[in-house]
Formats: sequence, C-alpha cells, structure tokens
Amino acid sequence: MTSQLTTVDDRVSRGVERLRLAEARLARRRQTHCGPSENARMAMRYVYERSDAGEDVTPTAIAEHLEISTAAVSGILDRLHAGGMIAFASNPRDGRSKLVVPFDRSTDVDDLDPLTAAVRTFAVDMSPEMVEAVARFLEHVIEAVDDECR
Repeated sequence: MTSQLTTVDDRVSRGVERLRLAEARLARRRQTHCGPSENARMAMRYVYERSDAGEDVTPTAIAEHLEISTAAVSGILDRLHAGGMIAFASNPRDGRSKLVVPFDRSTDVDDLDPLTAAVRTFAVDMSPEMVEAVARFLEHVIEAVDDECR
C-alpha cells in the first residue's frame, strides 16, 4: 500500500512541479513578446473586478494587491494607459491622488487572460466533488508557494 501512495504522491508532486515550470516559461514569454506582462494582466483583472464591485481602485491598492512597489505599478499603469486599457480619474476624497478605472468596458475580463478561459473549459466536465477536491488541493499549493522564501 505504501508504494502505491508514494507513486500517487510522486505523480502529484511532479505534476505540480511541471505546472510551476510551465507557468515560469509562460511568464518569460509574456515579458518578451506575448502582450501585457503577468503583473499587468493581474493589475487589469484587479481593476475590472474591483470596479465591477463598485469599489474605487488606487495605484497603491494595486501595488498592495500585487505585492510590488508603487514605482513598479506606475510603470505598469503608464503602459496600460498608453495601450488604452485604463484611464485615470481624480479621487473625489483626496484631490492629490488618482483612481484607476477601466477604459473599455466592452472587454471581457477573461480576454485579458485567455488561459483562464481555457482552464474553465477543462473544468466544466468535473463533478462538484471533484471540483471541491481539486480546489482544496490547489489552495494548499498556493499557501505553500506564498509561504516560500518569506
């Protein structure tokens, strides 16, 4: 029994490692020639989701969400603004700061990351129990990744 569990554990561990390597390769490709960077995509998704929820979004909130510096966010926002993806508005509560708003609301948030839409198509055939088990497992993996090197 132990050898069978070890084989399953090894297969899952190898699968997660292969996924992490594939994501790293994708991030490198996106940095060089595949549209907006990963951080820019995550920033856009955050702006769209918060805007859809009726919340104001500031550059500082984006920096905190992405866990990067406000200087890095400024560069990202400048590129997104130049590309017509976002606009800036005056913050009515603080005249010195600005709000980040989506420029084109006809864009589907999934169009910002077609990979997410593809993953959704894979999951459509999963049973609710399987979805719950996979989601729970992935949350554990996410926690381990987030805790690494802290």
